[in-house]
Amino acid sequence: MSAKQLSVFIENRQGRLGEVLNVLKNNDVNILSLSLADTTEYGLLRLIVNKPEIGKEKLAEQGFSTMLTAVLVIEIQHEAGSLQTLLEILSKRDINIEYMYGLSTNANRAFVVLKTSDLNKASDVLAEYGIKCLTSEDVCAL
Repeated sequence: MSAKQLSVFIENRQGRLGEVLNVLKNNDVNILSLSLADTTEYGLLRLIVNKPEIGKEKLAEQGFSTMLTAVLVIEIQHEAGSLQTLLEILSKRDINIEYMYGLSTNANRAFVVLKTSDLNKASDVLAEYGIKCLTSEDVCAL
C-alpha cells in the first residue's frame, strides 16, 4: 500500500518556491508534508498533498517540471527508538532507504514518509510486523 508524492523541480532563485505554493493554494491543494533539498542551481520539493494529481496538473500548466512518485507513509510510535526499530526491520531484509522525511499531524502520532529501493517488498515486510502503510486517502483523513 503506498501514497502519492508530488515532486517539483524548481530553480534555486528568490520567489520560485512562493510561486509553487501559490499555484497549489489557488487550486485548493493542501500540503500535508514537505521536504526541500537544494543545490546551487535547483531545488527538489517533495510534497504529500491532498490532491496530488491536481497539483501535478496545475503546476505543469504553469511550466513546472513535476512528477508523482509512490512512497510509503508509515505510522510509528511517538517515542524514542521507534524510528530505529523501523529501520532495523527494513535493514534485516536488505531494503535500502533512498530518502525519508517526517509527517506530523499532532503531538500524539508520528508518521514518516519513505522511499525505498523496493516499495512492494518493504510494504510486505512491514505488514508482517503489523505496521500499516497509509494510502493517500488515509493521509488526507488524518
